[in-house]
Amino acid sequence: MAERVTFSGLEVAAVRGNLDRVRERIAAARREPGDVRICAAIKYVPADELPVLAEAGIEVVGENRAQELLAKQETHRDLFDWHFIGALQSRKVKDVAPNVSLIHSLASDSALKQLESHPAPAVLVEVNVAGEESKAGIAPAELGDFIARCPVPVTGLMTMPPLAEDPEESRPYFARLAELAAEHGLKELSMGTTQDFEVAVAEGATIVRLGTVLYA
Repeated sequence: MAERVTFSGLEVAAVRGNLDRVRERIAAARREPGDVRICAAIKYVPADELPVLAEAGIEVVGENRAQELLAKQETHRDLFDWHFIGALQSRKVKDVAPNVSLIHSLASDSALKQLESHPAPAVLVEVNVAGEESKAGIAPAELGDFIARCPVPVTGLMTMPPLAEDPEESRPYFARLAELAAEHGLKELSMGTTQDFEVAVAEGATIVRLGTVLYA
């Protein structure tokens, strides 16, 4: 697979316009835009482009890689509320946990164990709603026990539905995550990306993780 091209040469007006249109689409999905946080995925955004996002009105960013998270925070830490949205490896917990306000992707006992020594302010548990063998995440039936054993506050859940061209195919998985969150008394739902965020919002997402729709 070819390397993903980075988003460079970003312009404040263009990003701001994209952000406004995303908020309009959230409203069209019958949700108050202020009730859904937009987390800008910055995996493919170079560090020197980050001030453009801040000037355009982006407040929350999510990085996928621990090393890049720390590198980008060296000069731009104060610009944003930082989240971690990538696969959380146990050996990287010590780097990630103290440097973000929210981890979206707690999905293993080994990472959970590391949080005892390196606590994060809050985490979301990644749930493998579809039961895909190739995907990380806690099985719904094991969720209660996993949450009970977590040494830091669990404020919600996250999921990645099976890859699909039609966003409507993701709806049952988003709806199920919302049911699981309600069952466990959790309020945050991180679900939905560029291709399916409107469906996720309609099903109760409180955080959407967006990239291309903000930059292209």
